[in-house]
Amino acid sequence: MELIYTEVPRHFQYVTLSHRWGTDEPSLREIEGRKIYNMQATGGLGKLQGFCAVACEWGYSWAWSDTCCIDKHSSAEVQETIGSMFAWYRQSALTIVYLSDVPDTGSIGNSEWFRRGWTLQELLAPRTVLFYTRNWSLYKNLASANHKEDPAVLEELERVTRIEPRFLSDFSPGIDDARSRLQWASSRLTTRPEDIAYSLFGIFDVHLPVLYGESAERALGRLLTEIVSRSGDISVLDW
Repeated sequence: MELIYTEVPRHFQYVTLSHRWGTDEPSLREIEGRKIYNMQATGGLGKLQGFCAVACEWGYSWAWSDTCCIDKHSSAEVQETIGSMFAWYRQSALTIVYLSDVPDTGSIGNSEWFRRGWTLQELLAPRTVLFYTRNWSLYKNLASANHKEDPAVLEELERVTRIEPRFLSDFSPGIDDARSRLQWASSRLTTRPEDIAYSLFGIFDVHLPVLYGESAERALGRLLTEIVSRSGDISVLDW
């Protein structure tokens, strides 16, 4: 029985992908029931194939990508996904960060990945992260199973994000240090205006309705109201 409890969860460990969305990303309906390696490796599909290949190289049988593992035609599923995204990345055995704009000899700090809203929680939530460059090479060929434990990478991440290493390597969601968490996100951008607030729900561990069509100001207002209500600290409004 003990063997079952240890081996079954190990079999179902999964890898998550963190990346910048590009054009022609495959949707759930486009790949459902199909073998992706039999499909033409162009655009987002080529990225998905590369991600799955890396997951296999690390010995995992399951991989999750936000491009094709969510039915975006279902508003209920989108709502559930936004509320669960932090937990999914936290529970993953490994998160692969694919930096399509960083050559093998480049610096991760130059990537647009660090300027996007959703990627903040994708950096903070996972316990194990590996950065891959444009050609699917490990960043700087570092022989590490977790870049969050590599001092050189942590130093570079701190310089780029202005987030202290203690948060990068062991982050807890919640309203503690709320002002700092808002500052981390202050220079990041999202494609949909409201996502600048929705992308922070997991970081603050708040559960609010997702109302696409409201303004970014209204979405942020609801988030800040919840933070102040729970913390009693109005100084967070000055960020």
